[in-house]
Amino acid sequence: MPRILAIDYGIKRTGIAVTDELQIIASGLTTIPSDIIIPFLKDYFSKESVSTVLIGEPKQMNGLPSESTPIIEKFVEKFSIEFPQMKVIRVDERFTSKMAFQTMIDSGLRKKQRQNKGLVDEIAATILLQDFLNRKMI
Repeated sequence: MPRILAIDYGIKRTGIAVTDELQIIASGLTTIPSDIIIPFLKDYFSKESVSTVLIGEPKQMNGLPSESTPIIEKFVEKFSIEFPQMKVIRVDERFTSKMAFQTMIDSGLRKKQRQNKGLVDEIAATILLQDFLNRKMI
């Protein structure tokens, strides 16, 4: 079965998570500079079977688009041009960064480790993906 990949796209960094082949468990894959996301994905897709890509949709607390929405929309457009065959699902990403940070605290990571914003982005992508999987199984 092909994997599902989740992208927590940001201006500087992008967190990426992926499912196992049975699409049951989400795991953090990596965090990369956002400017190399397309070449990274081309390489990854050439090695792994991926059926669906989740891309975070930033929203404000009231449900309206956030200030970073135009940046994400530009990325989604570029992604769709580069990978027209790939199914894209937009997913509400409110609270994922806060949940990721709390996960780091709950895991006992030291303050210095919690300052690693790349790790926060990777965990946020993983939370986004696992939440999607959990809702899919209901």
